Amino acid sequence: MFTGLVEELGTVRGVARGADSAKIHLQAQKVLEDIKIGDSIAVNGVCLTAVEFDRGRFVADVMAETLARTNLANLRPGDRVNLERALRLGDRLGGHLVSGHIDGVGTITRQEKNDIATLITITAPPGVMKYIIKKGSVAIDGASLTVVDFGSGSFQVSLIPHTAHMTTLGLKKTGDTVNLEGDLVGKYIERLLAARQDAGEERAGRGITFGFLTEKGFI
Repeated sequence: MFTGLVEELGTVRGVARGADSAKIHLQAQKVLEDIKIGDSIAVNGVCLTAVEFDRGRFVADVMAETLARTNLANLRPGDRVNLERALRLGDRLGGHLVSGHIDGVGTITRQEKNDIATLITITAPPGVMKYIIKKGSVAIDGASLTVVDFGSGSFQVSLIPHTAHMTTLGLKKTGDTVNLEGDLVGKYIERLLAARQDAGEERAGRGITFGFLTEKGFI
C-alpha cells in the first residue's frame, strides 16, 4: 500500500526484455535508504518488487500482465520515473490510499497554465472514469491528485509547482500516457453494492434506499 506522495524521481538505466516480461534497472537514492530484497516500490504508480540492489540502483521484474496493462512497456533508458516506498503503519497519510494496481492507461490531451497552477486534462477508459468524482482522489503515475472536474471520458487535475517539480508530471507533454488508479474506497463501495444486489437484498426492500438512509440518520 502507498500514499501517492512521490519520494523521488528515479532514472531508468536499462531494460532487459524477455519473451513476455522485462527486468528494469533503476537509479535511485531516497528509496534505497532502507531497502531489502522483496520490498515493494511503486514505479510510476505500479507496485513492483525489488529483486536486486546495490549502491545507487535497484532492479525490478515486470511480468507480461503488467506490461500489457500499464505504460511501463514504453520505458527506455534515460526516462524519469516516480518512485515511492510502501507505506509503513504509523506514517502520516498525506495523499490517499494507493494500492499500486493500475486500473487503466490514460492520455494527456491538454495542458494549460492558470497562474501558478498547471491544469492537465486526461482521457481515461470507462474502467477508470467510473471512479472519478469532483474533489475525489486519483493516482496519476503514482502521484496522488485531486480531481478538479470531469466530463465524458476525461477528467482534469491541477498541479502546484511543487508537484510539477517533484514528479514526472512536470515533464509530461500532450500525447503522453499515464498510469491511472481510481480511489480504493470507491471500489469497495461498488463491490458491496453489487454483492447486495446479487443477493437480492434490493428486491426484498433491504437495499440502500432514501428511506433506509433517512431511517439511519444519514439524510
